Amino acid sequence: MNKLILSILSLLTFNVYAQNVMTPELLWKLGRVSGEAVSPDGKQVIYGVSYYDMAKNKGERNLYSMVIESVSKTDKMKGNVPNPAPVQITDSIGSESGVQFLTGGRIGYIYKGQWWEADANGKNAKKISNIEGGISVGKVSPDGTRFLYAHDVKIDQTIQEKYPDLPKTDGEVFDDLMYRHWDSYEDGNYSHIFWTTYSAGAIGTVTHDIMAGTSFDCPQQPFGGAEDVQWSADGSKIFYACKKKSGKQYALSTNTDIYLYDLTKNVTTNFTDGLNGYDTNPVISPDGTKMIWLSMARDGYEADKNRIMFFDFTKNQRIDLTAAWDETVASITWSTDSKKIFFTETFQATDQIFEITLPAVVADISLNNFRQITNGDWDVNAVIGVTANALIVSRCDMNHASEIYKVDIVTGAFTALTTINKSVYDNLSMGKIEKRWVKTTDNKQELVWVIYPPNFDATKKYATLLYCQGGPQSPVSQFYSFRWNFQLMAANNYIIVAPNRRGLPGFGTKWNEDISQDWGGQAMDDYLSAIDSIAKLPFVDRSRLGCIGASYGGYSVFMLAGIHNGRFKTFISHDGVFDLQSMYLTTEEMWFADWDMGGNFWQKPMPVTYTKFNPINYIDKWNTPIYIISNDLDYRVPFNQGQEAFQAAQLKGIKSRFLHFPSEGHWVMKPQNSLLWQREFFKWLDETLNPKVDME
Repeated sequence: MNKLILSILSLLTFNVYAQNVMTPELLWKLGRVSGEAVSPDGKQVIYGVSYYDMAKNKGERNLYSMVIESVSKTDKMKGNVPNPAPVQITDSIGSESGVQFLTGGRIGYIYKGQWWEADANGKNAKKISNIEGGISVGKVSPDGTRFLYAHDVKIDQTIQEKYPDLPKTDGEVFDDLMYRHWDSYEDGNYSHIFWTTYSAGAIGTVTHDIMAGTSFDCPQQPFGGAEDVQWSADGSKIFYACKKKSGKQYALSTNTDIYLYDLTKNVTTNFTDGLNGYDTNPVISPDGTKMIWLSMARDGYEADKNRIMFFDFTKNQRIDLTAAWDETVASITWSTDSKKIFFTETFQATDQIFEITLPAVVADISLNNFRQITNGDWDVNAVIGVTANALIVSRCDMNHASEIYKVDIVTGAFTALTTINKSVYDNLSMGKIEKRWVKTTDNKQELVWVIYPPNFDATKKYATLLYCQGGPQSPVSQFYSFRWNFQLMAANNYIIVAPNRRGLPGFGTKWNEDISQDWGGQAMDDYLSAIDSIAKLPFVDRSRLGCIGASYGGYSVFMLAGIHNGRFKTFISHDGVFDLQSMYLTTEEMWFADWDMGGNFWQKPMPVTYTKFNPINYIDKWNTPIYIISNDLDYRVPFNQGQEAFQAAQLKGIKSRFLHFPSEGHWVMKPQNSLLWQREFFKWLDETLNPKVDME
């Protein structure tokens, strides 16, 4: 009864906040849906929904279960019988994740850092582990006899241990690189993989650290997860992804390998020895005879083409399945019969599902073995699981947050399984999203998304925003952002222009790679080609053009501020790179800087990037209002980048403003901080793109 009341209250809350157009407050009321697991029989999917409490400044995620197909197609045609409604299976305070279906109709999952098990409907939940410090990953072996988990192990001494008479000091001493990463400093703890025995919902008391004594991490830090570690089909081996390097070597290399640990021999071998880039996401075939994983060829290039590597255990054979495929792969999974591989990738500014049918002789694979399954203006952002004839996926588009869908493998047809936010969207007017192709300065075709305001009137003129994407090699696809939300921008009466400029995946590997060591070159020309083309449309007010972006997009804003020749009336840069030289000496992942800049700035000759493409060298040409956002815990693009840009703008007498978040990293994650970000974002645009506002 309590769950029913909560569900009704949730719907009532949505109706109260339903508006004609999207607002920042309403955006944060949406349920955020993400998949967990599909049952082995293909009949049930478990997913999570997160809701955020603005007053408490935090969110909570609960698990739900849904029957995928309980009624035959014939019965549905006769009586239009619906599937049973989804059932909420957890309601404890906190978030549950890492769901695994177990034998006997039960599930396992992680809650508050421990392994729990329950009936598939959530009943009879029981805490199974009690590991001090908690775990981040848990997996029962396929044969149900062993359990693996990821747990932090203290390897290095703390400063207090080195100086026991200074217990309250908060100083930190480092003598090598990679002492901080993204948003946290190295603390001497490393995530290791452990295994122990398992029987009927009980784990053993004797544990085995398969990475004992090493200062390496699995899952990889800071973004790795359960996909980094897998059991073999018989439960006798563990495959795990790890970069076994330290200090400067770690900072300069992307060479992550997949290691094989044999439980019976207590021996570890480098399964991907000789492959020099990222090797991640090992996936064992259902029949246990094969494995696929994602692999990049070049060390130091974090945005290299992601290949699908294949290994046949029965033949001891390794093959690159995508050698002839001119795109980069995002995710991989097997068919239930182990004869096909499904993968997702960005293709012409959308994320779609593709299929590889393995030939009898895998070495004979060709492009004839590839097939595109889905096609449309949406992003399939995750494959949750596979049934005999369908894929269960998460899908979104620029106007709709992710929901769970079933995809027919043969036809590519989608069937919505969840509609968590339908009551919200049904009450909104949404803007049209349009694809346009624009000719670039080097006579190529650039795909540009144009997002129109709700209730668009072509007889009127609209202020227009050029959106600059980050990455620099992240796609401008049909993504749904809870901060850079195009629907929300359009609802504030702006047209948004979102180009797939040079350096973005989905248009061949050369287009994707052309950004490297050319940050301020062709990509900037592509941006200007896009805005110049769209600005010719009669409903675009050329006197009210703005330019916005984050990360590399923030760099683009700083760069364009010095070369735009009066096109724009305002700029907003979030976590943007302002000075490439100081960035090089304060960022953490040096492989990124070395590859994209062409090396350090004191080498002879100095890479042209540091002079020709450095925004700080164009500060004398800045003359346009600019809003700058920078975060203290952003160690990728450190705080001083925004600080320097703001100080320069102020000293030049340019209308400028600085938003600073002491507790945020490269992204803005806290609900109230995010709401402040959005309010300030639109307040600035109202000030600087409204012709009635003084622009001094």
